[in-house]
Amino acid sequence: MIAERRVGIGLAGTGRIGTRHAEILARSPRVERLLLTDVDADRASAVAGELGVESVPDIDALLDADLDGLVVATPTDSHPELIVRAVERGIPVFCEKPVAADLAGTAAVVARLRDAPVPVQVGFQRRFDAGYRAARDAVRSGELGRLHTVRANTLDPAPPPADYLRRSGGIFRDCGVHDFDIVGWVTGREVVRVYAHGTDRGEAAFTVCGDVGTAAVLLTLDDDTLVTVSLTRRNGAGYDVRLELLGERTNLVVGLDDRTPLRSAEPGDHHTGALAYPGFLERFHRAYIEELDTFVAVAADDLPSPCPPEAALTALRIAEACELSRHERRPVDLTEIPYAPPDRSTSSAWLPNH
Repeated sequence: MIAERRVGIGLAGTGRIGTRHAEILARSPRVERLLLTDVDADRASAVAGELGVESVPDIDALLDADLDGLVVATPTDSHPELIVRAVERGIPVFCEKPVAADLAGTAAVVARLRDAPVPVQVGFQRRFDAGYRAARDAVRSGELGRLHTVRANTLDPAPPPADYLRRSGGIFRDCGVHDFDIVGWVTGREVVRVYAHGTDRGEAAFTVCGDVGTAAVLLTLDDDTLVTVSLTRRNGAGYDVRLELLGERTNLVVGLDDRTPLRSAEPGDHHTGALAYPGFLERFHRAYIEELDTFVAVAADDLPSPCPPEAALTALRIAEACELSRHERRPVDLTEIPYAPPDRSTSSAWLPNH
């Protein structure tokens, strides 16, 4: 038996999600060396000390450290530069979504990476959740029969801080993008049309930044299957993420268990969700482990990227269509949202050249 190659991984960004990734990677038997950095060098050093790994003072030192892979968990505006710098050094990259802050930036990165010599994996962790994987298998096997209705929802228990809302890109780009990605991944179909509406009732912060606190989306897939997506920033019962697949033969629900915050109005004790997940880190804990274990294998050249940057562009195009639909109060065809940057000849000019 050939031993699996162990690798050296660098991680940029030791905020909430970056620290969680660092904890997972520090426990991975295939990670021989883990180095951390952050613009707040003291924070990176403290996290490294707690985990018994190394820290370096800045991104230059990290990229000079003979890495097999780089995990990017920094603020969004730094993602394009870090991805391109690493790839041009021949370092495979795992990047938390989004790839860039807007559609043009994302398309530019995708164009720049089209002939990249090493893989890039985008962090859509739901693809690694056991329930979503079982649902995908059931759809592909024909177990459910023809799908007539799909219902997805991401219901957060409380909104993020106002400062985050201002730079989040809005509920469709920040929150709904996960549902848009997973609907396509599970069903194997493409979204061709959207119709979206939202309301900013509740916190004034939504109105101030031009966002909404609750949204409803109707997606039409390329085989005419209808998909509804429900999103909210404040669900009093707790964190609730589900995907319901209703077919002509039977149905299947992802995210329905004794921690789902639902309460029946029927007589009797039918309450679930007494121990609802507090948030996405807890709900998708196992998925994050599987996702990073997969990236370690990608960095070791054992696997191709299971979630390339094109997936981020696809999901973001749907989010952009939803935002346009909400503002113009009309259905929007995906053909109205361009795949490529406005000018291909200069699409990557703003990206770093190293």
